[in-house]
Amino acid sequence: MKNLVEKVLVAISGSESSINGAKYAIMYCKTNKLDLSVIYVIDTSTLKELLISKIFIEEESSQFESNLEANGKRYLDYIEELAKSKGVTINKILKRGGIATMIMEAAEETDADLIILGGWQPNRSRKDLITRAHLDLLMDSKRSILVVKDQDIENIFKRF
Repeated sequence: MKNLVEKVLVAISGSESSINGAKYAIMYCKTNKLDLSVIYVIDTSTLKELLISKIFIEEESSQFESNLEANGKRYLDYIEELAKSKGVTINKILKRGGIATMIMEAAEETDADLIILGGWQPNRSRKDLITRAHLDLLMDSKRSILVVKDQDIENIFKRF
């Protein structure tokens, strides 16, 4: 009989809450001997909206996308180092597109049984892009989702 969870996908954005979600995922996967994939999405759909609404010009949009890609690679490398420190190997995924759509696509591609997200940060607006992506995932994902809200993950991770 197949376990309920064998493969996990955690989404990171670089926010403190998403890093906490990744730390939780690392501990969860190590404890339960699960496969872990980590995704960072370059939100090109919002960049296109900004370009269409003339908030960005083409050159600014391209530069911003390049910066987001560099940030994404840096965050994925950081999570990989955290995972290695706990003896966990990860599969790094960098995608371009809408955040929720790309996370759901990656969950399908990796055959993830569970998606882990960092909780909402108290100072974020309900209209925030990350919050909107979380809500879209909660509504549209065919996979189970775990939202990490523990404020003490940093200390738990250090002692783990």
